[in-house]
Amino acid sequence: MMNHFLEKKFNLNSHDSDAKTEIRAGVVTFLTMAYIIVVNPSILEAAGIPKGPSMVATILTVIFGTLIMAFYANRPFAIAPLMGENAFVAFTVCKVLHYSWQTALAAVFVSGFFVTLLTVTRLRQWLVDSIPSGIKYAIAVGIGLFLSFIGLNESGIVALGVPGAPVHVGKITSPSVLLSIFCFLLIVVLVVRKVKGAILIGILATTFLSFVFKLTPVPEKVISLPPSLSPVFLKLDFISLFSWQIFPVILTMFLMDFLDMMGTLIGCSAQAGFLDEKGDLKDAQKPMLADSIASVFSALAGTTTSGTYVESAAGIQEGGRTGLTALVVAVLFALSLFFAPLLTSVPPHAYGPALIIVGLFMIKPIKKIDFEDYSESIPALVIIGLMSFTYNIGVGLLAGFVVYPLVKLFSGRFKEVNSGLWVLFVLSLLFFIFYPY
Repeated sequence: MMNHFLEKKFNLNSHDSDAKTEIRAGVVTFLTMAYIIVVNPSILEAAGIPKGPSMVATILTVIFGTLIMAFYANRPFAIAPLMGENAFVAFTVCKVLHYSWQTALAAVFVSGFFVTLLTVTRLRQWLVDSIPSGIKYAIAVGIGLFLSFIGLNESGIVALGVPGAPVHVGKITSPSVLLSIFCFLLIVVLVVRKVKGAILIGILATTFLSFVFKLTPVPEKVISLPPSLSPVFLKLDFISLFSWQIFPVILTMFLMDFLDMMGTLIGCSAQAGFLDEKGDLKDAQKPMLADSIASVFSALAGTTTSGTYVESAAGIQEGGRTGLTALVVAVLFALSLFFAPLLTSVPPHAYGPALIIVGLFMIKPIKKIDFEDYSESIPALVIIGLMSFTYNIGVGLLAGFVVYPLVKLFSGRFKEVNSGLWVLFVLSLLFFIFYPY
């Protein structure tokens, strides 16, 4: 009876999926993004936001946004506070510009409100539809390379370098890196042999071995009560926003929110096969509204801008195609409120290699980019390269929106640039002008 209910509720048959596959996909997505429970509060602690309440705000934001994605949009995408945006708030807005975290959260709320407004009025849909298919495929490829880069770094295979050589090979002989390599090879073998749940098996097996070899401490507590949310809940300072000095901050947040979410949504949709033959995302209004509403909620809860999470690609690779995948993610995050010590014990050398593999699957659309047409391939290169090497999806996307119209203009093909792209060009240019470097 339960399977019948799930099949009907999430329309599994029309997506050529089943409950077992969707549940497995949800578990994989959760395991690859569970680090956000610890990492997001740790980053925001630098802004002065209390760590315990921040963790609760992070989890509640994931639950709220992902449930909307599950039941309203019926897409396999998880929503969570975005990496990059949290660092911008902590280190730029609060540390460098000396705004309080309460003011920063108010700015997050305002930017999320305007993104929601654009979504409700369908202006956001119009802008998404105006993006050429070549750029959409470049976005998917860029996110894939970005994911692989994150995975290589998290697993320790690639490490931070020195000026002139910013990255280099990590300590390959260290036990954790050796275990990362084992995990990578295990997933590779399982994928090649087309074993269902290959990524999940790799993550769980490596986590178990990490416990056995004492590379990861076994959690002392399995169950713990969550801290109170009251120190951060509804602590927004709107009064400080009435100043021209903070305008660049709000504009930057708005553009990062608007375009970062757009990029991830398009990239994950391309991998899931949701784009049509023209490269358009059908019925995009619902998932876009889900992530924009979640962004407004995140500020009220006490954390930073949220949106569709790039790690959703891991669950998609496992076969997730409907909101049931998202529902499973939301349920597991709800459990993490009480089982946080256990559920966050998955080490980077277990989920890092999984992200490397997922990146491989996401770069498939590169064959759809017209490399013979330099007015298409050069903007694609800008997007793909800068997404990875600035460690920021939004920056790469914004740079692509600046370069694409200019290359078309200088090549005498300005008629190929529609009005929506010129709007994106102006917005992206404003970002680079006003960004508080």
